[in-house]
Amino acid sequence: MNVRFLKLLYYRIPNILKLLLIVLISLSFFGYLIYLIEPQRFPTPIDGIWWALITGATVGYGDYAPVTLFGRLIAACLILTGGGLIAFYIASISTTAIKREKKSQEGKLAFHGEDHYIFVGFNERTRQLVDLIIHYFSDKKIVIIDRTLNHLAYTKLPVHYIKGNATEDAVLHMANIKAAARVFIAADNQKPDYESDTHTILTTIAIRGNNPDIPIISEILSKKQIDNAARAGATTIIRSNDFMSSLFFHELDPEIQATPFEDIYHLLIQHKFIHHTVPDSLIGKTYLEAVIPCLEKGFLIIGVLREKEYILHPKTAFVLQEKDTLINLASR
Repeated sequence: MNVRFLKLLYYRIPNILKLLLIVLISLSFFGYLIYLIEPQRFPTPIDGIWWALITGATVGYGDYAPVTLFGRLIAACLILTGGGLIAFYIASISTTAIKREKKSQEGKLAFHGEDHYIFVGFNERTRQLVDLIIHYFSDKKIVIIDRTLNHLAYTKLPVHYIKGNATEDAVLHMANIKAAARVFIAADNQKPDYESDTHTILTTIAIRGNNPDIPIISEILSKKQIDNAARAGATTIIRSNDFMSSLFFHELDPEIQATPFEDIYHLLIQHKFIHHTVPDSLIGKTYLEAVIPCLEKGFLIIGVLREKEYILHPKTAFVLQEKDTLINLASR
């Protein structure tokens, strides 16, 4: 090991560890020195180092104390130097903790966890979604990427904020995109639909380029951009405008005496949709014959997906085929 390698290693060590190393070396030096000067009072070097630590920290147990003039001069030097080093080290730890917390709130701190959810864009809709995930999956780690917030004062854990543009590789690397479980890209409602969708598509391309296998849920506002989002690599495309328009149309129907918004809201909160391939035991069976066995397993069949065609609430005599997919509801 040459001197150049040692210097390189030293400069790569974080400053807080450098300071700790200096404190340990200084205390060890004074401890060994007092052991050489007063071996009767300090039988071993460990006793001397213990005395140096207690003296430098201004604790002063009194179990060890120098009696000679030279030993007391060493103690005075230790108090003036070692004590200052320890105080400076403790202050540095506090400063580092405060800086780290500030960087975390400002979105300048990289995330190093795995199997986490990444949310691109933070608004009221995203906040409610985060609350739901924390409620139902309390151990799931969440990373929020947003380019407009100066800081994220979010009190509920575990949420990690990163400030930046999710179309940039450096920002995605800060979010540890390669180890993430899935990504949700929220539309920016403060911009025109075309600009919002363009940014969503560019973000989808950047994410897919960094992680070819990760599921990406993209919110698209304009029908014209749905195909582009799919080509960009979106696994699921949320058409929020289509959904809300259909919901409003249902609310405006004068012949319907219901509360569709509340019904759908509570349905999605209390239940989840599950797709199952038709098991061999149900192939050739009617929809009515398949309902009871699935109910016994905790699933309610509400429809069938056949060759990308949704058949919801089929007739009781509807016959299930081999490649059909059952659309089920299951309790959370």
